[in-house]
Amino acid sequence: RSRTRDSVLRELWTMSRKRRDSFGMLDGLEEDRSSCSGGVTQLTPTSSSSSSLTLIKTNGQVYTYPDGKAGMATCEMCGMVGVRDAFYSKTKRFCSVSCSRSYSSNSKKASILARLQGKPPTKKAKVLQKPPLITKLAAYAQHQANQQSGVKKIPVEMFDWGRYLGDGDVTGAPVSCFKHVPMGKSWGDISEGVRVEVPNTDSGLPMKVYWIAGIIKLAGFKALLRYEGFDSDSTRDFWLNLCVPDIHPVGWCAAGGKPLVPPQTLLHRFTNWKTFLIKRLTGSKTLPPDFSSKVQESMHFPFKKQMRVEVVDKTHLCRTRVALVEQVIGGRLRLVYEECDDGTDDFWCHMYSPLIHSIGWSRSIGHRFKRSDVSKKLDGQVDAPGQLFAKVKEVDQSGAWFEDGMKLEAIDPLNLSAICVATVRKVLADGYLMIGIDGSEAADGSDWFCYHSTSPSIFPAGFCEINDIELTPPRGYTNLPFRWFEYLKETKSVAAPVNLFNKDVPNHGFRPGMKLEAVDLMEPRLVCVATVTRIVHRLLRIHFDGWEDEYDQWVDCESPDLYPVGWCQLTGYQLQPPAVNADLQSAASKQRKKSQQYKGQKKSESF
Repeated sequence: RSRTRDSVLRELWTMSRKRRDSFGMLDGLEEDRSSCSGGVTQLTPTSSSSSSLTLIKTNGQVYTYPDGKAGMATCEMCGMVGVRDAFYSKTKRFCSVSCSRSYSSNSKKASILARLQGKPPTKKAKVLQKPPLITKLAAYAQHQANQQSGVKKIPVEMFDWGRYLGDGDVTGAPVSCFKHVPMGKSWGDISEGVRVEVPNTDSGLPMKVYWIAGIIKLAGFKALLRYEGFDSDSTRDFWLNLCVPDIHPVGWCAAGGKPLVPPQTLLHRFTNWKTFLIKRLTGSKTLPPDFSSKVQESMHFPFKKQMRVEVVDKTHLCRTRVALVEQVIGGRLRLVYEECDDGTDDFWCHMYSPLIHSIGWSRSIGHRFKRSDVSKKLDGQVDAPGQLFAKVKEVDQSGAWFEDGMKLEAIDPLNLSAICVATVRKVLADGYLMIGIDGSEAADGSDWFCYHSTSPSIFPAGFCEINDIELTPPRGYTNLPFRWFEYLKETKSVAAPVNLFNKDVPNHGFRPGMKLEAVDLMEPRLVCVATVTRIVHRLLRIHFDGWEDEYDQWVDCESPDLYPVGWCQLTGYQLQPPAVNADLQSAASKQRKKSQQYKGQKKSESF
């Protein structure tokens, strides 16, 4: 739902019934907050004449410039310097009606005091005089600095998405593609053309001031912005994360009394900024007033430190182990296996990952489980509630169902760039299956892995051929090219029925070429700059920028391991930049090959 320009222009120009704004416009707006909610705010005319629209009310803190410029005036009450046309009264002596009334009140009190003291009355009484704007701004800046000094700062990014995205030719996947991220379900209609209030870095003033900018291009949480007044001039365009604290809906400055100042580069272009803004903002949209609070609310995650979960054993995929939540960043969990004393034996995954479960899950479905030597929970440790975990779709196993020995195609969890010939090794309860990759299974089944029957990572025989994807045949299989009919005949096996697989394809919104931030599932602690290179129904081919194609990974469109551009900046997670040269890539490749975390041999001989 969106708001009419009624409500925003009142927030934008904020006009109270009992007073005029700093432009001296007559009262004529009433706020209707009943229509405020998600999405963006519509700005529409509220009267037949634009002259009745008031500009941003800031109690005299609009447009600040040094004295002496043409068209400028100084408030006789508070000392604010501003655009003369915006000042109150015919004589333009005061910046707002409140200053005019305060001046009048001061004069009366000063006259009474003077009479009692036997002195001639003065025009102003210092006892009630407002401090000059510069004093207010200095105090506010100091207050902000004091507040920020006590806030934990996000590490400085080594990678600049803005520079990487350039002038907008590169496309970023929209936030609405990622339902599991902050604001993913309430991004609304935020799009190109939406106006926001942002810091003005071209003011030439010593204090922090703001100006209105329009969204030119969106890439995830990042927006390419252009200050109002630059029109088609893109030389001053800049990228900002829309969810950082310094981005506000139009009207925020008015509500908080913050200075709204045009860039000094534009000062020569317009003489009447009031008319300019009214004309530009009529019919435009801005962020909802509760946008910032929604961002903060969406950054709260239910998992807490010292919660116990069951998670896949990264050294033996066929079983799970108990682990403790050690860290939570943006919904991603750093889990430390329970028997690890020094905290180094850890595993990273998202809280909605299919790899983690509530305590007791393994026993309930018949999954292998490594018992811990820890006899009892330590103080502060608590089992994570079952409702915190991702839910799987309920299935009916009473009729025709998967059976041991059935053949299918599956993404190899030890080589996510490959879809391989696979076999159902064991049917568990609640729709779960133990899958093995043909030709590369350990004799004891220690490399079997668990997929739910509705998992988007398993496919019926023939899926790759139909969709022109290279299917990895069993290691050592010589009857090439691989043909399913011949293979089933040779192995005296049957393919799992097509109707048992998940055929749902959501309208995910991804397109080839879109940029995003993606977990390297071979090294799940890393979130990297990545690109969607191919889409097959709900399956995405993720390429890690700067890396060879052999490191690409097949990932589901709803995977919690995919994030929009700017997610790392928003959550404080470290973003891995693209590999920039052969030496760097070679060194990183060696590091990857040494790792045993959720990774096996690249199986290059099987291609």
